[in-house]
Amino acid sequence: MSEETKGNTKEIYLAGGCFWGTEKYLSLVKGIVNTEVGYANGTTADPTYEDVCHKGSGHAETVRVRYNPNEISLEFILRLFYDIIDPLAINRQGNDCGPQYRTGIYYADEQDGEIIASSIKELQKEYDRPVMVEVMPLQNYYAAEKYHQKYLDKNPHGYCHIVNSKKQNMRKTII
Repeated sequence: MSEETKGNTKEIYLAGGCFWGTEKYLSLVKGIVNTEVGYANGTTADPTYEDVCHKGSGHAETVRVRYNPNEISLEFILRLFYDIIDPLAINRQGNDCGPQYRTGIYYADEQDGEIIASSIKELQKEYDRPVMVEVMPLQNYYAAEKYHQKYLDKNPHGYCHIVNSKKQNMRKTII
């Protein structure tokens, strides 16, 4: 990425269950210039997948989303994110269960916190039960192992928890 492009980007960190599917679908969106999967807001420094899944590190599987705010708004990215998650589930998305599969929005820019809070408030109007998406400042983030990066590009028939109806909805939105 050129320095010019890098200077015009912002980052948001989205935890939507297994990071493979979330990363794949967000990477297709115009205005999102880079995605990377990793582990956010846990208690162990530089965790491995094993630490996150089996050793209680407290991290959420997360996608770091770098985007150009001149091409796409944070509000629109959040709407796409809500379309591919179950915002009412606690520590679960699809068949994946455990605290590492919680939904969350983690931000480094305080101004983004206000946008996210407003967005969650709007999302809540669509449900009778409480929205369970964790919203908080990013405490830490570690890139996942290389084999997890762009996993569904390398393994197009690999597992993805995002249900087909949500995939179709997203395709309509981004095309």
